[in-house]
Formats: sequence, C-alpha cells, structure tokens
Amino acid sequence: MDDIRVVTDFPRKVREIENVWIPMPDGVKLAARLWLPEDAEADPVPAILEYLPYRKRDGTVERDQLTHPYFAGHGYAGVRVDMRGSGDSEGVCRGEYLKQEQDDCLAVIEWLAKQLWCSGSVGMIGISWGGFNSLQV
Repeated sequence: MDDIRVVTDFPRKVREIENVWIPMPDGVKLAARLWLPEDAEADPVPAILEYLPYRKRDGTVERDQLTHPYFAGHGYAGVRVDMRGSGDSEGVCRGEYLKQEQDDCLAVIEWLAKQLWCSGSVGMIGISWGGFNSLQV
C-alpha cells in the first residue's frame, strides 16, 4: 500500500476562523468553524457545509483539518457546524433526524448564503449522521 500524502500547498491561501456563532430563529446559537480562501470577501465562494453532532473542537478535529482547508484552498468555504445541543452549540439535542434539526440546518444554510464571503451557493457533505442530514435537508 502506498504511503498517504497530506497536501498543504493549495492554489489559494486559507484563513481559518475557529469559532463563529450562527443565530437560530428561536435565539439559540450554533457554533461553527470556517475555512475560507483569504480573498473570499473580495471574490465570494460557494460554501460546503458539514452539519454534525460530533464536536468540531475535538471529536472530528483531525479529519476536519485535512478536509476543510483543502476545500478552501481550492475556492470553496469549508464550514463545520455543531448541531443544537452538541459540542459548543447551545440548546438541547432531543434525538436524531427530528424536524428541529432540519429546521436548524435550513437556517444555517440561509445564514451562510447571506455572508459577504459566500456566493450564495451552499452544498452539503457528510457521512454517517452528516450524510443523513445532507440527504434529508
């Protein structure tokens, strides 16, 4: 088996924002981590959202550091959001795949699309819980 090579040299410089609060319609705030091309505010980019309950600060941090900077380095905003009641986000997670979870995700997508650095296009990725969210929303 070939050795795995981690790529860290990208066509665009990457800026990471450790914690951003995304407000929900009911006042709860969800925690997000962003990876953006440095020039995204001058040249807005599409966003790729990963919406999970697996704690962006520690649960998926190693994988996130490989995936989302790659997106940003190639002209997309990488966005990792802790779902309501998980990780650094406020609120209570009352179960899997509930309407509240989907409504929150729609609010996140709407918020992302309105940011100065976003072109208005937002897609989703995910495996496991995040994959189900991507399909349901």
